[in-house]
Amino acid sequence: MDFDPLLLARLQFAFTITFHIIFPSFTIGLSAYMATLGALWLRTGTERYHLLMKFWSKIFAVSFAMGVVSGIVMSYEFGTNWSRFSLTVGNVIGPLIGYEVLTAFFLEATFLGVLLFGFNKVPPWLYVMSAAIVAAGTAMSAFWILSANSWMQTPVGYEMRNGVAYPLDWLSIVFNPSFPYRFAHMLNAAYLTTAFVVLAVGARYLLAGRHVEQGRTMLRMAIGLTAILAPLQLIIGDQHGLNTLQHQPMKIAAMEAHWDGSKPADFHIFAWPDEKAGSNRFELSIPKGGSLILTHKMNGLFPGLLSVPENERPPVKTVFFAFRIMLGVGFFMIAAALLGAFFWWRGTLFETRWYLYIVANTWWVGFVAVIAGWVVTETGRQPWIVQGLLRTADASSPVPGATVAGTLALFVIVYGIVFSFGIYYINRLIAQGPQGHAAQNPESFSGSPISAARDAGREAIQKS
Repeated sequence: MDFDPLLLARLQFAFTITFHIIFPSFTIGLSAYMATLGALWLRTGTERYHLLMKFWSKIFAVSFAMGVVSGIVMSYEFGTNWSRFSLTVGNVIGPLIGYEVLTAFFLEATFLGVLLFGFNKVPPWLYVMSAAIVAAGTAMSAFWILSANSWMQTPVGYEMRNGVAYPLDWLSIVFNPSFPYRFAHMLNAAYLTTAFVVLAVGARYLLAGRHVEQGRTMLRMAIGLTAILAPLQLIIGDQHGLNTLQHQPMKIAAMEAHWDGSKPADFHIFAWPDEKAGSNRFELSIPKGGSLILTHKMNGLFPGLLSVPENERPPVKTVFFAFRIMLGVGFFMIAAALLGAFFWWRGTLFETRWYLYIVANTWWVGFVAVIAGWVVTETGRQPWIVQGLLRTADASSPVPGATVAGTLALFVIVYGIVFSFGIYYINRLIAQGPQGHAAQNPESFSGSPISAARDAGREAIQKS
């Protein structure tokens, strides 16, 4: 049997990054949520905030561990499957990834230990501050990884010497043209992903009549956040799309299945792109909608797929449908968030069981949107691994296809076993719920550890 080593190397990296991105997109938002709960606990002395903080910290620990395991594998793949990529642009990509480890990962790992094992061993304000530092560390990690990935999309600040990229301007490299939009889009997506998980867990408890007070707190906090961030994501996405049109027009053309750049683009609600014919079949479209979105003019023009040779085009079907999955999920999130805010305003949120049932069973929507977004980002860049600088076909290692196929099969088996146990354990933790007794009156904890935490937190703030 003949194995295509390039295709298998791409499939292996796609498989590992799809698993990996699930966990950072959750832990980035979850760490910020835990820090918020800790701040509310210190400020009010209300025990339910502390119970929720401890509850979610256990889930964070499992998710963080699985994210680390899946991320380490990708670092080795740069050397085993993509050595020519490492040789050509390693002088730029290597330091960016190294900065992520030095400035973010070590910070997260150190203070995660304080967060998980430090309660009753360190002052309450330090315990809560550790959660804030972990949250800052996860955001910092996203900063460096997205900087590296964005540079691959819009490379600047370098020069080529004998086929090797050398950095000239690190500020230009780090803050490359697509980075601000990509970082804002991904960070907002992570917070939304976590918020919908929290919303689902809170709704699940209310439907079951268990942990009612904590469930209501989770619903209120999640809806308050998503009602702001879900519509904001639409605005960020629009600006990100305009930036992508400027620097990667073929990616936008594939997202819209736009072939003829001499005509205004329709927005295709559904179509079947025919890459051989260079046209679409079964179109259900809004006339000139694509031009209106991307140029903000009804008759605006932008390059179509036919403007470049066939071997310069990304896989149109994959990009087109992945973008519509992301877009569909995004509109669902906006609708769910605003509808929840309406019920909250009407005072019927906790009694509207059909709404609670829907959100309790759509905890997964954020993960689907993130994965679909990464498919659009990475597949839409093809045939380039570094836009305009290095082709994917020229970046792989001279490794036999059978070897890559064997390791891919092994990854599928190992990931399937390890992550199945991890997801099972997380579900068990959620089923168990927050443990302890929630306080009904913050002042009833006068003289208790909660009161001491509140007083210590206020004293620390005053001293600072």
